[in-house]
Amino acid sequence: MNLIASQLPQYLPIAILLLMAVSFGVVNILASHLLGPRSEGPDKMSTYESGMNPIGTARRRFNVRFYILAMTFLVFDVEIIFLYPWAVDFAQLEPGSPEAGLFLGRILFFLLMSIIAYVYAWKKGVFRWD
Repeated sequence: MNLIASQLPQYLPIAILLLMAVSFGVVNILASHLLGPRSEGPDKMSTYESGMNPIGTARRRFNVRFYILAMTFLVFDVEIIFLYPWAVDFAQLEPGSPEAGLFLGRILFFLLMSIIAYVYAWKKGVFRWD
């Protein structure tokens, strides 16, 4: 129990940051509710307050290419996210060490698989909009 009490001050900045984030959200919601304009009526309660009137059903089918393209961009975003910590760790390794070769091999394999996925999507016509 004494060990937990001695490590508790280390988490104080995180607790303060969480408290600030939650209080910022609560204060903004309360302020907009209390100070914001209030208008009610049939137009306010309609599906769209502004813009075009909804025509037809909302359960329309979309082409699967939209989803495949979105997933392709997500894959490359995740790839970039993985490259940053790898680059930081790789820069701290000794040049020519076995760990450096292993790190380089792993990231090259990762990039190769990403390129293969990109070429596959290209061949399937994911990036064509006709």
